[in-house]
Amino acid sequence: MAWCGAPRAARRLLPLLPRCAVWRRRIASCIDPSAGLTEEQKEFQSVALDFAAKEMAPHMAEWDEKEIFPVDTMRKAAQLGFGGIYVKPDVGGSGLSRLDTSVIFEALSTGCTSTTAYMSIHNMCVWMIDTFGNEEQRRRFCPSLCSMEQFASYCLTEPGSGSDAASLLTSAQRKGDTYVLNGSKAFISGGGDADVYVVMCRTGGPGPKGISCLVLEKGTPGLSFGKKERKVGWNSQPTRAVIFEDCVVPVSNRLGAEGQGFSIAMKGLNGGRVNIGAAHASVLLAQEHLTVRKQFGEPLANNQYLQFRLAEMATRLVAARLMVRNAARALQEELGDAPVLCSMAKLFATDACFEICNQALQMHGGYGYLKDYAVQQFVRDVRVHQILEGTNEVMRMIVARSLLQG
Repeated sequence: MAWCGAPRAARRLLPLLPRCAVWRRRIASCIDPSAGLTEEQKEFQSVALDFAAKEMAPHMAEWDEKEIFPVDTMRKAAQLGFGGIYVKPDVGGSGLSRLDTSVIFEALSTGCTSTTAYMSIHNMCVWMIDTFGNEEQRRRFCPSLCSMEQFASYCLTEPGSGSDAASLLTSAQRKGDTYVLNGSKAFISGGGDADVYVVMCRTGGPGPKGISCLVLEKGTPGLSFGKKERKVGWNSQPTRAVIFEDCVVPVSNRLGAEGQGFSIAMKGLNGGRVNIGAAHASVLLAQEHLTVRKQFGEPLANNQYLQFRLAEMATRLVAARLMVRNAARALQEELGDAPVLCSMAKLFATDACFEICNQALQMHGGYGYLKDYAVQQFVRDVRVHQILEGTNEVMRMIVARSLLQG
């Protein structure tokens, strides 16, 4: 369901809102995620929060434990417009802004951070096809991706090129109206299960200007996958190597011009780097635990040290949220410093959110280390956010370069 004409679309979903509204009344106003949002954005947020509470949170632990890729749940989310949130409506997208998107993903990740992270990657891939593809490509790929009838994977990282992405070696040799693709990609979310692969490959010389972007479909001869990786977190989404052995790909599957692939890849990442819902959920879990848990004859909430730590967590949460939303606005408005603001937001928010989740676990004591308690899963699921889509060390390099060269 697209969200164009958003207020009317949101009203169709108002029956879903009561549980969410009750949940939000328990939140102190100083950390309320709806603060500063328009009424329309609050409706999107309410629907996403309710979906997270009803369709994701009850299954989060099972998806993690059994490594279930929740295809049916994600397709339900797509019916609400969450399969192509910032994709144009004419190909099935919701046509929302980057700020709207950040609000929705924060809400969804309170229910399952791992699943929401995959959905954000999927949305990024659809946006790349919608933005840089020609009309035929948009019509061919986007509708089934927006409905999540099909799923997409983003293929940039290689065994030998992580942070130094421009050194990638996967090659695409032009032969008439096709490319012959050889190489491999590492740590690909959705690898093996996804239907569409957005692949960065080398069609020219060394460096970023020799990289192009091709779209491959599952079942292409020569396309295969490595073993399913065993991970600390993000277990509700499969991660595999993606391997290309003489894969023949039509030139008509190239997004943009030859040599434009690295730019396309980086523009995709600018909008997909941050998710802070786990931190919000962890603050609420810590708040509740401090209230009900007693030690030395009184609630932990009476301990001034823990009060101070909770205050610090809440402050970092709100600061991270504001940085993310500021970067989202800059990205939507195509400001020149948007990539740097996105890097700053990614650096600060992912560091802060891991610290928040980890401190919430500490406040739970031994209980926090048990898998019966959700806080440990939030800790495991958010840790990788400091690594993927550009390590936080690389984010520091981007910010410093902007300052020193500006």
